[in-house]
Amino acid sequence: MEILWFLIAMAMLAAVIGPFALRRRSGIRQVAPGSPDAADPDTYGFMRQEELDIRLPGPDQDLLDVLDVVQHTQDWRAAAQLLAGTPKDGEVRWQRVQAFAGAASLELQQRPGVGGAWLRAWRSESPKDAGGAQVHAEFLVQQAWRSSTAGTDDFRIILEEARAVCGEAALLAPGDPVPYIVELAVARGLGYPHEQFDQLWAKVIDRAPEHMGAHLAALHYWCEKWHGSRQEADHFATTAAARAPHGSLLAALPLFAVYEHVPDVNLVQGFYQSAVVTKAVEGALFAVHSARPDDPMLAHVRHLLVLFLVRSERWAEAMNQLVRVDGHVGALPWTHSGDPAAEYTVYRNLAVAGYEANGGSPATLLR
Repeated sequence: MEILWFLIAMAMLAAVIGPFALRRRSGIRQVAPGSPDAADPDTYGFMRQEELDIRLPGPDQDLLDVLDVVQHTQDWRAAAQLLAGTPKDGEVRWQRVQAFAGAASLELQQRPGVGGAWLRAWRSESPKDAGGAQVHAEFLVQQAWRSSTAGTDDFRIILEEARAVCGEAALLAPGDPVPYIVELAVARGLGYPHEQFDQLWAKVIDRAPEHMGAHLAALHYWCEKWHGSRQEADHFATTAAARAPHGSLLAALPLFAVYEHVPDVNLVQGFYQSAVVTKAVEGALFAVHSARPDDPMLAHVRHLLVLFLVRSERWAEAMNQLVRVDGHVGALPWTHSGDPAAEYTVYRNLAVAGYEANGGSPATLLR
């Protein structure tokens, strides 16, 4: 398995660095690990690959503390208490619901029939708890994608159950957008017709019109690989960005739309310096610079920017994002890989190499 990851990493390095070497400008000189010229993560204050946290995109110590308690004791009450104290109209509640559901789903995968018993106890012992219903619905959504294949009977059966639990959760917490945000993924998996999806989306934006997580979930539906097209996804993203108030990370949504439609094999030289990509990157940078420092979705945007800035050879800007997100890698684009920490580390190494090849050093890096 270690050899497999090594080969994958080398293939990625070749794919990203190859075009650079063909261009008539200074390339990146690769050095052997352990060489005096090799970049050491500690030099920039970066965490080593094995220390990276793949559970979250950014820090949420309260959540991590509660997750540890729940998973060690198998007692759901700490999770219920944390969600009860988390505002229903913000991004944090949605992220915590996803985290609890993901933890239960992974437990079940690792220990079939036994893992995630605390979630089953939560629903059984407190069936009227809105937080428990929301986590259960999201758990079913994650299970559908993790344990079955899209379009199969098993996949649809699990998502139909998730839709029913979403309905229960909505009745338990009127005004809370989370049950409807969970259903956005159900809509994508079950293939809601556009009119039906629009009705669901109206319920979301009526409760949380600027919810970044909800917009990302809806964007997936409108992508070409699901139930829309490049044009529809771009229209959805650019419209949301144009309507976003100052300080909203929705200005970064077009970059996510570009990412969703990047071809698996890109044969166009200079694609990442194209007008479309540059405009989306600049919009995301503007959003990052304008957002509140404590915006819970900020790390999501920074992580995606790292990929685009590295591929665009904008080394200093990539490093500027890396020093702000390093340590947590549970976000796109890394989570699309089987080993998010390894994927992230490849791009981090490329950023360091490019930065230093152009005269950068730890002393010149702004923090």
